[in-house]
Amino acid sequence: MILTQAKMSEQVFNHESQLQLEGSQGKNAVGPARIKYLRIALQLVGVTFIFGIYTFTLLWPSGWSWHTGHHIPHYLQMILGVYATLGIFLLFASRKPLAHLSLIWFTVWSCVVHGAIMAAQAIANPEHIGHLWGDVLAIFLIAAILAFLTPRTSGETY
Repeated sequence: MILTQAKMSEQVFNHESQLQLEGSQGKNAVGPARIKYLRIALQLVGVTFIFGIYTFTLLWPSGWSWHTGHHIPHYLQMILGVYATLGIFLLFASRKPLAHLSLIWFTVWSCVVHGAIMAAQAIANPEHIGHLWGDVLAIFLIAAILAFLTPRTSGETY
């Protein structure tokens, strides 16, 4: 088991090095600066998903919380739990982003889908229009930044 993990880690390291060296050669090649920025973005998004979403619902409820009141609605508890879990895994992925491309792309596409649904709901329900400038805009921005920084493919299958 340890030997398999060591071999896999070596393959990931060699693959990251190879992609970084190809930075000037290929269209989808990844340079060290881009990986650095991707790591930083993953860390910021991870921390935001863990702590920021709940904080924003308290500070700006009309832009972040779909229901207001003195208690946390059940759906919000579930969303916070899912996003906090994803945030923890994005922090892990920030250590070796190229080894976690599927998680990063899941984050991108789930943010796009979630944002599109929230946008449609905000437009259909005028009392929620503030969300277009709050959580909808934020989630689309997160998806765009991660999509821009993340390579399209790792070049090999593990």
